[in-house]
Amino acid sequence: MKDDQLAAADLHSHLIPGVDDGARTLDDAREGIGRMTRSGIRKVMTTPHIDASLVRDTHAYAEHMEWVDRSWEEVQRHVAEHFPEVDFRRGHEVMLDVPDPDLRDQRLRLGDSSFALLEWPRLQLPPGTPEVLSRLRMAGVRPIIAHPERYHGFDRELELAAEWKRVGALLQVNYGSLVGRYGPEARSIAIRLLRRGWADYLSTDFHGRPHLKLFRREALTVLTDMGGEEQITLLTVINPQRVFRDEEPLPVPPLLGERTMWSRLRELLKLESS
Repeated sequence: MKDDQLAAADLHSHLIPGVDDGARTLDDAREGIGRMTRSGIRKVMTTPHIDASLVRDTHAYAEHMEWVDRSWEEVQRHVAEHFPEVDFRRGHEVMLDVPDPDLRDQRLRLGDSSFALLEWPRLQLPPGTPEVLSRLRMAGVRPIIAHPERYHGFDRELELAAEWKRVGALLQVNYGSLVGRYGPEARSIAIRLLRRGWADYLSTDFHGRPHLKLFRREALTVLTDMGGEEQITLLTVINPQRVFRDEEPLPVPPLLGERTMWSRLRELLKLESS
């Protein structure tokens, strides 16, 4: 397998300077990209926030996108100069604050693909989310729901997540959720999604500030301890890379559980003998 095919890819970050609550400056973006590459990520999709309702105001939308385009072109040149090994593309994290979003502008998709990264306002789930996702799918958009594990009031049986999957939506879990960054409930839901094989991608959701952590290495340790090596490859390399090629993700097998006592004992014996 070529090195490029082994590279981790990330679908959710905020590295365009000054356009949202992510990176403020080019230095912030450069520092963040540097950390991502050192953690093994070579393909980065950066996704500034935007409200779907803004598209309805033609003048305001054009003005906003011109601003984002300028900042994107500047950071893109910067990354090409300092990190030529990185495949750096853009999309948006689209806030679905209206029930009938217009996502025809390719700049709202991930890297000019048919995929769109979506969230709902204030981490609350309005009624009718499966219907919204179904309409988008029928319109040719492949919806990826950002950090589903973080929504307040998510039903413990994950029936809503099952509905999302049924209508063709894809799920992107944050690395930080697996290590408790967003609290025990988000961690519990993230692990339950993995146990059912419903998560399609893992991403950093990195907001490009020097004091913030990626949580990638810590999350991979958690998954490895749970026997999730195959899931790691699919969630962090194969499936996100397929978005870069505008391809549907491969199925991710359910995460079965923690390693057995015997496998842990064998590792301890190996360490003691080395």
